[in-house]
Amino acid sequence: MQCKQIVFTRVNHAELMEQEIGPLAAGQVLVRTAYTTISSGTERANITGDPNVSVYSKDTEARFPRFCGYSASGTVISVSDDVTRVKPGDRVALSWSHHADVQTIAEENVHPITDSRVTLQEASVVHIATFPLGAIRKCHLEIGESAVVMGLGILGLIAVQLLLAAGAVPVIAIDPDESRRKRALEIGADYALDPYAEGFAERVKSITHGGTNVAIEVTGNGQALDQVLDCMTAFGRVALLGCTRHSDFTIDYYHKVHGPGITLIGAHTMARPKKESSAGLWTTHDDAMALLRLSAAGRLHLGSLIEETYFPEDAPSVYERLIHEKIFPVTQFDWSKSTGEPRR
Repeated sequence: MQCKQIVFTRVNHAELMEQEIGPLAAGQVLVRTAYTTISSGTERANITGDPNVSVYSKDTEARFPRFCGYSASGTVISVSDDVTRVKPGDRVALSWSHHADVQTIAEENVHPITDSRVTLQEASVVHIATFPLGAIRKCHLEIGESAVVMGLGILGLIAVQLLLAAGAVPVIAIDPDESRRKRALEIGADYALDPYAEGFAERVKSITHGGTNVAIEVTGNGQALDQVLDCMTAFGRVALLGCTRHSDFTIDYYHKVHGPGITLIGAHTMARPKKESSAGLWTTHDDAMALLRLSAAGRLHLGSLIEETYFPEDAPSVYERLIHEKIFPVTQFDWSKSTGEPRR
């Protein structure tokens, strides 16, 4: 069986290609894709040839082709005989998927959409949303605690929504880009601050009456982490959600971590249980189902974050923008039609 798939064939080059899909193996599901969502940080690192794209890889040089698009939605076409979670015709959100019109995927990475109020567009953001949800869980946030989010790309904006749903107050969104700060305020952030503004850390401490309890650091940047540490209260918790792919960190750990008793938490999404959830440590599937329930209940609005939608044929120009634009919009591919003009 053939599918159309976006492939990074070499450095800074994306193509829509015909790929072969084999027959279903045990525990697999065949899905017709509706939407896929770009994860800009991960996909930029992949297409630009960063060898350090996996926390488990020890590669020192980039290897191509590369395949991305791990957050998607669609409709089940068929399942292998041992699959019980979904059946043909079910609408589903997908984890660890691809930018492809049809794909086979393990049952454990398929999450049934059980409520008609959840659209396939918002469901395609669910897997990406499990990343900040996992980070917030690891911080053991309590109702009424203050929280900051450093970096307002797609992960940061989702983190703002989730912190609000979890009862954090105030929620302070931080980014040097004014348009991103404005967007954070539109989705409910209590404050939006520029980390380069004079007196930034003192402003956060004033708002939070002495320092924030929880921080979600999304940039993966050493300077940003240093600034976050300046904002913390004693015994605060910092989730390192952004991928710290390069060791550009110079931190005064003695005064900023050791002395005030700050907890630094590794929040890579792969650092979670595979089979059984527990307090603060949920599986990807359980988090995905929680996000679908929150969306159905109107307590989470993932669809509101989508800024631009394109057809797969537009992939070369879309990724050209991703490579060169510092501020890249939250973007989806619509796989329901094979040709068409870009839509915004």
